[in-house]
Formats: sequence, structure tokens, C-alpha cells
Amino acid sequence: MKVLQKIILPVLIAVIIIIIYRFYFGTKSDLGNFADFDTNNNANKDIRITVVKEKGIDENEKTGTAMFFGRDSKGVEYPVQVPLPLPQDFYEQESVLLKGHLHKDHFHAVEVVQ
Repeated sequence: MKVLQKIILPVLIAVIIIIIYRFYFGTKSDLGNFADFDTNNNANKDIRITVVKEKGIDENEKTGTAMFFGRDSKGVEYPVQVPLPLPQDFYEQESVLLKGHLHKDHFHAVEVVQ
């Protein structure tokens, strides 16, 4: 019986450490929501979105920006403006991490964090 008691405490401590690590320190790859942004606030925040590749990516060298559509976790699609140049593996990514803010008609990203 004492052997069982000596095993239970370390196992419980290990489970607690794993749970804490997973929820607080683990990498977050879940998609964000455009609804979390306020169009009246220009503070830049991070959001992970899916690139809607079917609608294309329009790179404009003249303005130094690229436009594409992004989809959040609720399925809401929004036009996204990002600065050029795009990262090399941008076209292969399923989702991207952006830092930016929401306007009424588009999401303005100041950086592609990935």
C-alpha cells in the first residue's frame, strides 16, 4: 500500500505540470476572431487566420502591399492588407499570424509574424 501512495503523488504532480504547461506555456495555433478587434482602436494585436487562397493574393509593387482574404475561426472572411515583401513560405502556409488592426473595410497588418 505504501508503494502505491509513493507513486500517486509524483504522478499527480506530473499531470498538474503537464496541464499547466499545455494551457499557459504551449504554442497557440488556434485561429483568432476578427470580432475581437475594435474598428475605433488602432492598437496592433496578433491574430492567426487562414489565407483564402481560392480568392487569390494581389501583390501591388507600387503601393508596397499585398491584399488577400483571410478567414477567422468563425468562418468570417475579411480583406487583409499586408506589407511587402511576403515571407518566402507564405504561399505554402495554411494559416498565418499577423500583427495589425481592423478597419471597417479591411484588416491592416503591419507585420506578418508567422
